[in-house]
Amino acid sequence: MNTLTKLALGLMGHNPPRPPIGEAAGTRTLPPPRREGGMPLMQALAQRQSSRDFGPQALDDQQLSDLLWAVAGVNRPTLGGRTAPSAMNAQEVLLYAAMPQGLYRYEPTAHELQLAAPSDVRRVTGYQDFVDDAALDLVFVADHSRMALVPAAQRTVFAGMAAGAMAQNAYLFCASAGLAAVARAWFDRDALGKAMNLGNDEHLLLAQTVGRRR
Repeated sequence: MNTLTKLALGLMGHNPPRPPIGEAAGTRTLPPPRREGGMPLMQALAQRQSSRDFGPQALDDQQLSDLLWAVAGVNRPTLGGRTAPSAMNAQEVLLYAAMPQGLYRYEPTAHELQLAAPSDVRRVTGYQDFVDDAALDLVFVADHSRMALVPAAQRTVFAGMAAGAMAQNAYLFCASAGLAAVARAWFDRDALGKAMNLGNDEHLLLAQTVGRRR
């Protein structure tokens, strides 16, 4: 669906997700992430870039596992520490993965994906046309109920900082793994929030498309 059509549907309040492609498992177990190897950090930084041209092939399970761990995984199990910072360790940014089979929420402690909506919400994650059929659209959501110790006026800023760090982790992983990625903030917030069944305390921050390079 092209951008103008999406904008028009948004104005009419009608931009629903598509039916899922294939069967969506309630829980998708991921293989353990590979925590060694990869491209040297300085080389990954030199190659980090935004791309809007994605091939249709899905990421394999190991790539998906490594990516999600890099973005928001537990890297210090004894402390519950994550790969991205969070003020006061609130861990307020929830990571969702929109795929053809459905919308999943990443659970870092169990390192698994849990089904959040049995529909293909990829096209609702952005006004750009390439989001519709990309292998994966990540969505970053702030859960303000987890930020009781943070003053209300600071919550959006704090969550935005955490989401930015997570998105950069995704960029660096993609540079190292030879994948394409682009972070985005241009989407129909009402339509996406509805498609994701978000609660009153949950706030959409940004999205990020990841896929194979064309």
